[in-house]
Amino acid sequence: MPRVAVSADAAPTKVVDAGKRLGAHIRTARKRRRMRQEDLASKAGMTVQTLRRVEAGSLGTGLGAYAAALWAMGLSGQLASVAAPNTDLEGQTLEAARRGERIRATQVLSSDF
Repeated sequence: MPRVAVSADAAPTKVVDAGKRLGAHIRTARKRRRMRQEDLASKAGMTVQTLRRVEAGSLGTGLGAYAAALWAMGLSGQLASVAAPNTDLEGQTLEAARRGERIRATQVLSSDF
């Protein structure tokens, strides 16, 4: 199955904004470390063009590129907290409302032996 890139035109505005914000954060972290794009790209194992797309917050750039850039700057631990179950208040509420319910498909017994 061919890979389909998510375009900024088709994505919700909040998703586009979140991508741009993450890219800007990565750019700021790189600059604070006084790293050139070439150096960070090399350390993260990507091309400079890919790093530029990461820093621009391109939605078509793979999550691995973002993770590699964060790892190369020592920030990969923060990635593990994204969507952590203990911070998902809506999910916890829905789970609590279903407690006691069994999640089991109904079985139809056959008399064929």
